[in-house]
Amino acid sequence: MKTTKVCILGGAGFIGRYIAEALGERGIEVRVLTRMRERAKHLLVLPTVDVVEANIHDEAELVKQFAGYEAVINLVGVLHNGKGAQSFRTAHVDLAWKVISACQKAGVKRLLHMSALNADPKGPSDYLRSKGEAEGFVRAAMDKLAVTIFRPSVVFGPEDSFLNRFAALIRMFPILPLASSESRFQPVYVEDLARAFAESLDNINTYGKTYDVCGPQIYTLRELVQLTATTMQKCRCIVGLPPSLSKLQATALEFMPGKPMTRDNLRSMQLDSVCQCDFEAQFGFTPTSLNVVAPTYLAAKTPRGRYQNFRYHAGR
Repeated sequence: MKTTKVCILGGAGFIGRYIAEALGERGIEVRVLTRMRERAKHLLVLPTVDVVEANIHDEAELVKQFAGYEAVINLVGVLHNGKGAQSFRTAHVDLAWKVISACQKAGVKRLLHMSALNADPKGPSDYLRSKGEAEGFVRAAMDKLAVTIFRPSVVFGPEDSFLNRFAALIRMFPILPLASSESRFQPVYVEDLARAFAESLDNINTYGKTYDVCGPQIYTLRELVQLTATTMQKCRCIVGLPPSLSKLQATALEFMPGKPMTRDNLRSMQLDSVCQCDFEAQFGFTPTSLNVVAPTYLAAKTPRGRYQNFRYHAGR
């Protein structure tokens, strides 16, 4: 039976907006739960999307919101360990358990869960350990729910907080000291990830499966920053830092507004964010190269960048 109604947690965020759009294009009725409806105003124009203010950490509220829906997608995640709902424990582990319990009580049979590449209860960072612990809860529920887990590498796209953050630093500084500059990443395009979620929703072959999700190319962090600078037509000196100075930089940045990097982020980067997934075999389409998409938003402030952006969106 084709799924017609999906409830998304974390749908107002960067990745969530694309998944909501992908489902909407398929005629699926989408309910996006958010703490503040104003933060999801970009979704209000989508005809099949309903944005609802709700406390997603209240299990009784989840049961109420899930009632009548056939599938739930949990995208909630935080990159920095905060307090209350913004802590790794609450946002990743406790919420995963509540979502599973609420699905069972509300009669929901399908759950798609967003984790992270290298998630492991014994991982090197609090972030990866909490994501791994949450995965454990989700896998334990596979006898009760049709579950699919996605573990992406870093995700890129026009609103990402990864390449755009480096772009902001490149605009401000001629020299960029870079912690853990040789760490490797295999970035995946946000629209590809969203399509993978949408394509998997009614595919019974994905039930009970865990997918590592990566793009077609591997880059070191230094290469990604250099690519960003080159795309922006900026000549910048990138200085890779040794482990001791990398830790010092992460400690300092941890106390800056927005926390550009934390010591926990640095510990996560001890493991390369790459995988051996056969994307096309798993999801039925070829993943998009970062080199194709990144210029459409990283170089948007230059005449050439604007021209590329117009061509890209015109499909030329």
